[in-house]
Amino acid sequence: MTTNNERPASPATPPIELPEHGEPKISNKDRMAIPRQPIAEQPAAERVNNFFEVALGYDQKTARIEALRCIQCKKPLCIDGCPVGINIPGFIKKIAEGDFEAGIGILKQDNVLPAICGRVCPQEEQCEKVCTVGKKNPPVAIGRLERFLADWERETGKMTPIVPAASTGKKVAIVGAGPAGLTAAADLARLGHDVTIFEALHRPGGVLVYGIPEFRLPKKIVEIEVNMLKKAGVKLHNSVVIGQTIPVEELRDTYDAIFVATGAGLPYFMNIPGENLNGIYSANEYLTRVNLMRAYDFPSADTPVAKSENVAVIGGGNVAMDSARTAKRLGAKNVYNVYRRTRVEMPARLEEIHHAEEEGIQFTFLHNPIRYEGDKDGRVKKAICQVMKLGEPDASGRRRPVPTDEVLELDVDTVVVAIGNGPNPLVPRTTEGLKTKKWGNILAERSSGRTSLKGVWAGGDIVLGAATVILAMGAGRAAARSIQQYLTTGEWPEPTLDS
Repeated sequence: MTTNNERPASPATPPIELPEHGEPKISNKDRMAIPRQPIAEQPAAERVNNFFEVALGYDQKTARIEALRCIQCKKPLCIDGCPVGINIPGFIKKIAEGDFEAGIGILKQDNVLPAICGRVCPQEEQCEKVCTVGKKNPPVAIGRLERFLADWERETGKMTPIVPAASTGKKVAIVGAGPAGLTAAADLARLGHDVTIFEALHRPGGVLVYGIPEFRLPKKIVEIEVNMLKKAGVKLHNSVVIGQTIPVEELRDTYDAIFVATGAGLPYFMNIPGENLNGIYSANEYLTRVNLMRAYDFPSADTPVAKSENVAVIGGGNVAMDSARTAKRLGAKNVYNVYRRTRVEMPARLEEIHHAEEEGIQFTFLHNPIRYEGDKDGRVKKAICQVMKLGEPDASGRRRPVPTDEVLELDVDTVVVAIGNGPNPLVPRTTEGLKTKKWGNILAERSSGRTSLKGVWAGGDIVLGAATVILAMGAGRAAARSIQQYLTTGEWPEPTLDS
């Protein structure tokens, strides 16, 4: 696979001469005339046969040209649009100047996982959505530039270390090594606290390693980011199930503060006839088998996954797209994405939908499974889907799907149900006095992550429900700030808990 420096740059309009150091003298009018730079990708016909990364990133010239599109607003709304408040104009300016080392330094002041966020965060709904350039033209490709800096740092070996302050003597336990937990760990380690992460799985990363496929987020990148924490003194214990192996109350006896970031790993099903047939997976199980357990590399890896000819993936979010595109790479002849609304209402990122279309995923809109039928061996062989039509908008603002009298029968040998996940129930269920919402999410103060138990914080998907990586990171950062205040002052005002 080529590196960033080997990929050809995309042409810019108007032609721009880039000095070795510093920005060219260019007016805002000329900046606005530069088209958004495309990113190199594996061709669809090739990538459906491998699990290598689809997007290949910017080369240095392309990144600098894209960075020149930023007009350095006096009031940069993009910072407000970022859940962790990254100094976006600051790092983009350094890219434009060709000073990548300074750029990554600015970026990592606020984001310890830039290589991850640059790949999987929905920038189009956050920082890029409010980009001033985007009012008249395509917004600056903030996410792609973030990824470029992180990849440059890794490829050159010029890794910016996490430098801890002098030891405070305070001990913090973090439950869960997903995006929220890793972010909080980095911030607290910087402040000089003794941080220990407890992770239930055998590898750290949470949804980054079990949920997001290799072709969107190479696991080597997650490993490198985690190793940065270890080098900063953060201790990591895998295969430890807090709430079962060790109760939270026992942690409270040993640690000065606890941050619970156990995620939303409880899969939802539709509870329709035939859903217990063999060959019907939750997206969690399906993706975990393939991503974390490397089923795509069986028998070199230990965990198998059934070979499928015809796969139906139920749902319209990013997890559904990940599942469908994974099934295609595992050799399925036909992969149907069954969604009860239309393409317009799909919550998945437009980029993921586009990639799925390129890869031959067959979208079956306005259909909803109502039952499954099996063969004599108890394996699913048909998905019976009701044809839907769109009615009036519901609470989400999307038009509500309304059933009709028509049905469609799909011949399938595998079904992946990707309709969402609930909060991991183990810690709330086993921790007396920890208040939760109706569906089991931990109640926590929005601004700080403080819970109903003194000295215990919570954040990420266990509080928010299944959300985005960057929102989880924002929750981890907010909790770290609050933990620092508590460890410094000992004060615990009554938290305002969202119900």
